[in-house]
Amino acid sequence: MRKIITNSYMALIFAFLYAPVIVLIIFSFNDARSRAVWGGFTFDWYRKLFENSDILSALRVTLIVALLSALISTFIATLTCLGLQSMKKRLRGIIMQVTYIPNVSPDLVTGISLMLLFFFIGIRTGFPTLLMAHIAFNIPYAILSISPKFKQLDKNLYEAALDLGCRPAQAIVKVILPEIMPGVITALILTFTLSIDDFVISYFTAGNQISTLAITIYSMARKSVNPQINALSALMFVTVLILLIIVNIRSGKDAKNSARARRGEKS
Repeated sequence: MRKIITNSYMALIFAFLYAPVIVLIIFSFNDARSRAVWGGFTFDWYRKLFENSDILSALRVTLIVALLSALISTFIATLTCLGLQSMKKRLRGIIMQVTYIPNVSPDLVTGISLMLLFFFIGIRTGFPTLLMAHIAFNIPYAILSISPKFKQLDKNLYEAALDLGCRPAQAIVKVILPEIMPGVITALILTFTLSIDDFVISYFTAGNQISTLAITIYSMARKSVNPQINALSALMFVTVLILLIIVNIRSGKDAKNSARARRGEKS
């Protein structure tokens, strides 16, 4: 009986969370413009979506910013985690606590703060400020994805590589990096997804010259609910869902590999 109640409760929670998304996806194939009346099945809104130059331009900007910010933030986070390993435990703990702050800080505060910073130092808002803002809010998430892999490393692995003839750079690239690669890939996927999904920070730092997908959807929704928005939102949801599934699969595989390694050491 308890199991039935628990499963029913979880089903209600998931229904409450995802029912609106399911309705949105269904109505993205609606032949009528109405949001309440089904007029037949069609792919016209998807066709018109890919013929819309504003949306395609916003998509191009979003993908470029997401890819560049994911690569740069993951690279910086990897170097940061390498440096943290050589610090004392207390100092490392303080830095990690500071790293948590952007993760729990409201996006509104982060977006306004970055906008004021760019105005203060005299940088005109546009693509550079948008990219820097995405890198800034992605770095903490990348650090949190990569740092657990360093905790799993043998502390003597780096010194052993040096003793066997590797130079410091070779030891990092050929020994350390392959060991933490699952965390690096997870950080890349996670930051790419967060960058695509962001609206608030992009809104305050993009300026008037460029627009991301989230900003374009917001602008379109203010005028009227165009069915193209349903099609675009459906595509974004499916894309983000696929990326998150990949992240979860990789995390599950990493957990299994770690468990097997611990069992092998014990035996």
